[in-house]
Amino acid sequence: MSVDPSVRVLLADGQVGLVRPLGPADTDAVLRLHTGLGERDRYFRFFGPMPSTVDQLSAKVARAPGDRHAGVGCFLDGMLAGVAHFERIGTTSEAEIALAVDGEQRSHGIATLLLEHLAAAARAHGIDRFVAEVLAENAKVIRVFSDLGLPYEIDHAGPEWPVTIWLDGDDHYPDAFAARDRIAEAASLAHLLRPASVVVIGVGRRPGSAGHAVLANLVDSGFPGAVEVVHPVAGEILGVRCAPSVRALSRTPELAVICLPAEAAADAMEECGARGVAAAVVISSGLTGTPAGARIREAVRRYGMRLVGPNCLGVLSTDPSCPLDATFLARRPRAGNIGIATQSGGVGIALAEALSGLGLGISALVSTGDKYDVSGNDLLLWWASDRRTEIVVLYLESFGNPRKFGRLAALLARTRPVLAVRTGGGGTARHAAASHTAAAATPVVTRDALYAQAGIIAVDTVAELVDVIAGVSWQPLPHGRRVAVLSNAGGAGVLAADACEREGLRMADLSPDSVERLRELLPAEAAVHNPVDTTASVRPEKFGQALDIVLSDAGVDAVVVATVPTAVGDPGTVLAGVVTGVAKTVLAVRPGQRERVAPLHADGSVVTACYDDPATAALVLARQAEYAAWLARPQNGTTVLPEIDAAEVLKFAAARVSEREGWLSPAAATDLLRLAGIPFVPTSYALDETAAMRVAEGLPGPFAVKADAEGLLHKSAGGGVLLGVQGASGARDAYRLLLARFGPALRGVTIQPMADRGRELFVGLRSDPVFGPLVVFGLGGVDTDLVADRAARLAPLTGADADLVLDGLRSAEALWASGIDRAAVRELLVRVSRLATLVPELAELDLNPVAARASGCVVLDVRVRLARRTPEDPYLRKLSG
Repeated sequence: MSVDPSVRVLLADGQVGLVRPLGPADTDAVLRLHTGLGERDRYFRFFGPMPSTVDQLSAKVARAPGDRHAGVGCFLDGMLAGVAHFERIGTTSEAEIALAVDGEQRSHGIATLLLEHLAAAARAHGIDRFVAEVLAENAKVIRVFSDLGLPYEIDHAGPEWPVTIWLDGDDHYPDAFAARDRIAEAASLAHLLRPASVVVIGVGRRPGSAGHAVLANLVDSGFPGAVEVVHPVAGEILGVRCAPSVRALSRTPELAVICLPAEAAADAMEECGARGVAAAVVISSGLTGTPAGARIREAVRRYGMRLVGPNCLGVLSTDPSCPLDATFLARRPRAGNIGIATQSGGVGIALAEALSGLGLGISALVSTGDKYDVSGNDLLLWWASDRRTEIVVLYLESFGNPRKFGRLAALLARTRPVLAVRTGGGGTARHAAASHTAAAATPVVTRDALYAQAGIIAVDTVAELVDVIAGVSWQPLPHGRRVAVLSNAGGAGVLAADACEREGLRMADLSPDSVERLRELLPAEAAVHNPVDTTASVRPEKFGQALDIVLSDAGVDAVVVATVPTAVGDPGTVLAGVVTGVAKTVLAVRPGQRERVAPLHADGSVVTACYDDPATAALVLARQAEYAAWLARPQNGTTVLPEIDAAEVLKFAAARVSEREGWLSPAAATDLLRLAGIPFVPTSYALDETAAMRVAEGLPGPFAVKADAEGLLHKSAGGGVLLGVQGASGARDAYRLLLARFGPALRGVTIQPMADRGRELFVGLRSDPVFGPLVVFGLGGVDTDLVADRAARLAPLTGADADLVLDGLRSAEALWASGIDRAAVRELLVRVSRLATLVPELAELDLNPVAARASGCVVLDVRVRLARRTPEDPYLRKLSG
């Protein structure tokens, strides 16, 4: 059963519950739930009075789950608040469902949560349809079915309405579950970022401790709610009343901030849970991997709390209705529109300082630390509902649920920029011994694919992060990648142009009219083609006119302006006035300025960012252009293909993986491609030389003989491919040669007619248990790993994703100019993606080489590895921990 035992879930009001499979030990709890229903709820559940056999029904609901039955329950504070169960109908793929929810908890979305988890369990057992009967007057349950987001049908004839729900889902389901997630998360995280009251535990009476700093910041922030401190002996600290214990507090605080040593922090967390505290921030370090850390995790589960940390900087919000600074930052940041989620407290401190220095402000800062509970995903949902936050910044060292992260980030990035620092690039694990795909699908490649598909603006350092934040804060996004460079110092202009081209930007071709106007305006020695060099002798007002001309050129999407002061004048003094109100993107460069990036002002307002180096401006502009291009992409762009026989593919994979995990035989791998509709060169398999000779007799021309040998990864490089073989005697000799070469490791040979190899490409797939399947494309053949010209995206691929992969190679322009069939290769990528999402057991796939020709493409060699995987519903709502 795919439903995890005791997964933490968020109810619609932000309450934390537990959902888990039911078993015989829950029979009494199920019975209590049913007998506790009100009269009208009993009528709706049983279409009449409570049956005398309700005890038998309860035992049936709570029996051990299997492929014919499963029940799930939602528990609040240890009490069963709702149940849902299915019973398979005969030998069909259809199951009847029923549910019951405690009347006092009905408005919290429990029924919907239970149906989501029940559907996940049913899909894992091959059930694709739920059926039920509901009384016509039971509007609440009918609303649950309609709001679920899955395709459904209700027969409105008579007093009892039959309902059918299809579990395959459609385009509406992700939107429906995302909306529920967003509502629940906003209610839940309000305990952390908009609490009515706060207690700080672990405050020293004198400055110098984290707890004292947290309390001082909290008091100074103007937090409007009640504040108390837990201290064993003090009566008050910083004017705040103290209590000797959590139990002795004058009220139950909504938020607790814990700044104690590890063991004492665990004690405090348990006391807070028992008192009913809704959320906690654990500043304390040294907990992860210790019994004290385990106790904190258990307290979070047992008491339904939300937790930030441990080992964190704290949380901060500048919401004017509830300002809150529960951090130990040295200085309070400015209020603003930038939301920050960071695993590293040090990065949080550096960002807060840097942004304040630029005059930029923060809407909220959450330091997640060791992420026992609240993660980047939670905060993406929070910011989706927070209109004060116009830019989101992430520093993530790990992903708990990257597939959910990708969906949430993509939804958020449609409305505001989302920026992230790439981390974890130094220790990439290469598995070259496994396959070409494994060699390419490193953690870094997978992470970058996730960021690219989600529309995240990714950078490599915190300094670059600040650079890009300044650019997106003060300038509009460019409409394209065509850039003009204008400078009064030729060297700075050349450096800027080189940097732009390195970043993948295009140097714009200025129109003849623009060139002529520049020639009339500037000295004869000026360079009037892009990059434009006005020369150092041009006075500021003429430089401003030149910038006007370049900005008015329809072929220019953005301008990088590099200026230096001279004895004639300083062109930098006119930039702000020219740039003000301009719709195009303009970034300034001031070589030698003290700050790496600084605001450029006009009439007291910031009009653009000014950088100390042309390379920095080019990097910022390139990231802005990439984001603008992502926004302009169609949001689906799926490719319509002939249907893959899903049932046959699943049956094939299940049968093979049940025999043994690992690499399929060449014959079996070929069968899988055939079922998926992937074109493969005609192939025969021979176990011995007699069979090889029999196959050869039916071939009119030369053929290739390839070894199927234990441990042979790269057939060509390993001496396992013989080309140009002819006739039965040639097949016999080839088999004997390979047998002599590989000995007992030789399991057989594949025989294929010699084909026009066209342009050799590589298509691969590697499925990561956490990130899911990654589709890799590149140049193929023997040297594919050596050349390493590849692009990758996470499945499922839309048609737009496939196009980005095809154009993502360094050699893409030359490759597609060579005349090969792009549409056929694109279809191959989408088919591989669909196969990966259909078959979770597909761990690795190598199609190398793929012969691409002017018309069509065909796979010449394939390797497939299957592994047992428990399919996970990508839309199942659950919290970490």
